[in-house]
Amino acid sequence: MFKYDAQEATPILQETLAYLLGAPATSDDPDIMETQANLRNACGDLIANAERLLQQDAAGPFMDKCFDLAFQSGIQLPGIRATRAIVYTFSPQTIGGILTKNALIYLTLATGARIVSNTTFVSRDEVDYLKSLISPAYENAQENAADEMDQASYMALTQLRAALVGYLVDSARPLPRVLNYRFYDSLPTLVVGYKLYADALRGDEIRAENHIVHPLFALKEGRALSA
Repeated sequence: MFKYDAQEATPILQETLAYLLGAPATSDDPDIMETQANLRNACGDLIANAERLLQQDAAGPFMDKCFDLAFQSGIQLPGIRATRAIVYTFSPQTIGGILTKNALIYLTLATGARIVSNTTFVSRDEVDYLKSLISPAYENAQENAADEMDQASYMALTQLRAALVGYLVDSARPLPRVLNYRFYDSLPTLVVGYKLYADALRGDEIRAENHIVHPLFALKEGRALSA
């Protein structure tokens, strides 16, 4: 990469990594804490040496490592979507800057797919919501790849999108839907669980789903799984 390309690409990479560092939630798990420390070291080294590595066309493996460590550190979909939004705020003019921006977008999409594949879904509504987010995210990236005549990236994005949608469809098939319920009066969550499922122990599920402050005083209306 030419020097002036690297100079334009450097702040794109640095600001994206700076945001990525803060995306994973803190954890008390020793393994997660160690991984997050590795993430800080990897991102810090890449931020410090970004221009040199970009100019040498050697930044790619280090970028991939940072996103892999972010995934292992427990980053969630809102964090990876917000990271991608940061990348989209840049409008580079040089080839090197454009390639760096696109590479970061592709890494956020790949990491997002890994997060989805590692998610345990409770209802079809969750799956449907994720499916609604896929189209705009991938359409923008595919359009960029097509504009840049980058056939390899376009085909990879198309295959990843198809695989992700297929996975979500298969995941949703056996899941129940979320339905609304309404009772004549405020009831304890144990009673609600028994009335809906003939299982009072599912009262905790009702409480969590509807953000009920006290289990003795559930709202008359709420949301629950259909089965």
